[in-house]
Amino acid sequence: MDERSSKLILVPILAVLFVMIGYQYICPAGSNSCHFKSEERLRGVSLLSSPYQDADDFYRDSDLDDDGPPKLPSKFNFTERDLDRHVEFNIKGDDVIVFLHIQKTGGTTFGRHLVRNIRLEQPCDCKPGQKKCTCHRPGKEESWLFSRFSTGWSCGLHADWTELTNCVPVVMDKKEAQRNKRNFYYITMLRDPVSRYLSEWKHVQRGATWKTALHMCDGRSPTQDELPTCYSGDDWSGVTLKEFMNCQSNLANNRQVRMLADLSLVGCYNMSSMNESQRNHILLSSAMSNLKNMAFYGLTEFQRKTQYLFERTFSLRFISAFTQINSTRAANVDLSEAVRRRIEELNFLDVQLYEYAKDLFLQRFQYTRQREHQEVRLKRREERRWLREQRDQGRPWPSKHKGSGKGDGDVFEKETENDLPTTTEDYTSQVARW
Repeated sequence: MDERSSKLILVPILAVLFVMIGYQYICPAGSNSCHFKSEERLRGVSLLSSPYQDADDFYRDSDLDDDGPPKLPSKFNFTERDLDRHVEFNIKGDDVIVFLHIQKTGGTTFGRHLVRNIRLEQPCDCKPGQKKCTCHRPGKEESWLFSRFSTGWSCGLHADWTELTNCVPVVMDKKEAQRNKRNFYYITMLRDPVSRYLSEWKHVQRGATWKTALHMCDGRSPTQDELPTCYSGDDWSGVTLKEFMNCQSNLANNRQVRMLADLSLVGCYNMSSMNESQRNHILLSSAMSNLKNMAFYGLTEFQRKTQYLFERTFSLRFISAFTQINSTRAANVDLSEAVRRRIEELNFLDVQLYEYAKDLFLQRFQYTRQREHQEVRLKRREERRWLREQRDQGRPWPSKHKGSGKGDGDVFEKETENDLPTTTEDYTSQVARW
């Protein structure tokens, strides 16, 4: 190769290097000053720990098609009323959010989000070293949140639906004298039953017992005969998975259904009040109904969608995005297919509830996204109509129309999906460590 050819090859290489070096100065890493069209947008950029820039910055991902039909048809006939869960939550008035915390569903992390991560006029007061935060309404000595990290275990350790619905109004009236009737909005988190069961086993294996839980139902706690313990001694430390599965009175079995159902419908913990098949049918139906009628519930496997739906339900915004972590103690358990089937059999009610909950959750997400897209399109259509009227009347156009952030020549630019907020997809194979 002669000297002339070498120079001809070297020139474009140097030009590319010059452009790349210049770009690093103009658009350094982490800068928001450089924008790309959708086809040029960088892939794999994580927004999980980014603070809010605007209300929808957490939901930017052009790879997710939220407007399309569900990939699988729904097995359940949900109505529009079932899907539309927006509530007029009045934090300055008489409304209270009640968090039903089911063990090993990510409730500890979600509970911390509620007291530390919501953008509020008067944020919760969380002092270092203290387990509880003070979450008062703006200008009032009244709590707007009933949860482990705000009011503590006021209705008992990990109180269930039966306990909370009977206890919360009484407890709050004792703590805060109030003339007006409160509106209680119940929320909870659910998790894949096999992962949740394994997580509880590992937790008990390390010494957890929850033996101080009250299990109140119809005014009393269950007797030892109604609810026998699975172990002797102070705890069940070191229990093997086989031993854990072999205890018939293990409260880990179908825990999510039991904690969401109205236990008074089946005689509480008295197993002799009806046959097992009838009892199971009533428990599952009650749990499904109560879950559907709650103001909100999230799924551990869908952290970002959980955040999105909570924000749209209550018109509240989180400061930092939820994080999806997929390496867990449950995920690290090496299960044979036979053991997995055994766990599913022990939790057959939870498996059915979770299938129902996941279907409803994803349909609510899609319904909310589609409605939000429609509202954005309608708003922009009205903006263009207003601008046309200004032009037809001979009035001068503003250099920047409010909310558009564009010059005159861009006002009628065709809207694209990039103009609409999108959401980062979650991973459903595993769940986060809590």
